Amino acid sequence: MSSTQTIEVNQPSNIANPSLDVPNQLEPLKGGALVMLTIATAMVTFMEVLDTTIANVAVPTISGTMGVSANEGTSIISSYSLAAAIAVPLTGWLARRVGEVRLILWSVALFTLFSMLCGLATDYNTLVFFRLMQGLCSGPMVPLGQSIMMNSYPPAKRGMAMAFWAMTVVIAPVMGPLLGGYITANYSWEWIFYINIPVGLFCMYSIKTLLKGRETAVSYQPIDVVGLVLLVIGVGSLQYMLEHANDLGWFESSEVVVLCITAVVGLVFLAVWEWYDKNPVVDLHLLTRRNFTVGTVLQTVGFTIFFGAMVVMPLWLQGVMGYDSVHSGIATSPVALFAIFFSPVIGMNMHKVDVRWLVFAGFGMFAFGSWYSSLLSPDSTIEQIMWGRFVFGLGIPFFFIPLSALIMEGLEGEEITRAAGLSNFLRTLGGAIGTAVFVTLWSRRTNFHHVRLVEQLHPGNPAYDTFMAQLNSTGLSEAARLTALNNMATSQAATMATVDVLYLSSGLFIVLMFCVFFAKPVKGASAAGGH
Repeated sequence: MSSTQTIEVNQPSNIANPSLDVPNQLEPLKGGALVMLTIATAMVTFMEVLDTTIANVAVPTISGTMGVSANEGTSIISSYSLAAAIAVPLTGWLARRVGEVRLILWSVALFTLFSMLCGLATDYNTLVFFRLMQGLCSGPMVPLGQSIMMNSYPPAKRGMAMAFWAMTVVIAPVMGPLLGGYITANYSWEWIFYINIPVGLFCMYSIKTLLKGRETAVSYQPIDVVGLVLLVIGVGSLQYMLEHANDLGWFESSEVVVLCITAVVGLVFLAVWEWYDKNPVVDLHLLTRRNFTVGTVLQTVGFTIFFGAMVVMPLWLQGVMGYDSVHSGIATSPVALFAIFFSPVIGMNMHKVDVRWLVFAGFGMFAFGSWYSSLLSPDSTIEQIMWGRFVFGLGIPFFFIPLSALIMEGLEGEEITRAAGLSNFLRTLGGAIGTAVFVTLWSRRTNFHHVRLVEQLHPGNPAYDTFMAQLNSTGLSEAARLTALNNMATSQAATMATVDVLYLSSGLFIVLMFCVFFAKPVKGASAAGGH
């Protein structure tokens, strides 16, 4: 383990060194300055999370333009998410090295630069490299946005800070495919990257102006090289495996087996090393705090189920209902509507109740929303689908905002930054796991139901004979009739698989409802500290 002595740089006054203030000596921001900082940090979070999904629907267009296959084109997505997954847990360590304000400014500046370079890329390999760099620079943006926003609010109003932060985290991935599809269809794919430029410049200017002289204390700690290497190996292998396991056939593929073993070994060694190292890149000692551990586990597992259930719906809409990517995005977008308007209400009143009951209600609403969505059928109209998504989204403000308060309860100063980095990393990882597992489950349940349905479709079965007679009267050939029958069975099987996933989601959310009481009671956002 490293034994190098940490040198703390804490100036006694603002006059001696105005860029290195002790956080707790500064008053929280007020009035217009607080409003502008809230907008800027929320936009930083929104921009980073949006880029995890905005390119998804543009992959076929980009692949065609650059002369690569659609499967190769998915590297545009995986390179970004892989780099971001590695960078997010480094946030606390990097912030201690350079200061939170400097770190977020550099992150936003480089993210904006690489966004522009992605749009200017003329060949596929260059685009993938710039996306990788964009993801690497984006890692600290979300946890720092959360940390800076919380530390800039008075303790009594931190519920509002978490409400604005959580709202952007939820809305951005929903808006990504919708915005990406619209831009690609009406302009050109380059603009899905260019739109980050004005937003990034605005955020940089606002943060630099509003937080001038409010830099956090800096600790010139030695680089934990071993921890950093283990983090890259473990997290990188896990993220890559999750993104490609379904296409490779999961553990039927030797590549997936090797990646899984590498990820497990890397992460186990990382956990042991970071626990005993004096200057860890990831502070695992936060897990000794009961509410942080319970809240982070609930947030990670809850986001796994939430994101998994979210990603299955577009598969059903596009595979069975025949929606294109834009209309699929429109049909699912109401999931965020309630959060947009009701999150501030939760934030303003969270201090009045035990937040565990709010989380309990959130999981209950998710459970009800999952069950309600299972009532949809191939005959459902887009209005009915949108209403089902709205009902599912009722639980969002009761889930993210109170859980953030639970996670941050009792934390002070730079602890908030380290906690934000670790909890956001696990939340992001939960989304990746949910996507991989639920898509695989949906695919396999579709195949299962298809086999069972086809077993019943044979001459002598009244339903089979009636359907084939109806098709025969239209003049279709026998091969065409069998194809139509198979397509009908496939659509029905996919619908049944979607219902299975929604039932499973509902059941798991019910279990999580009661797990929240493993945490200690807490009212509102009680985390301390400030810039």
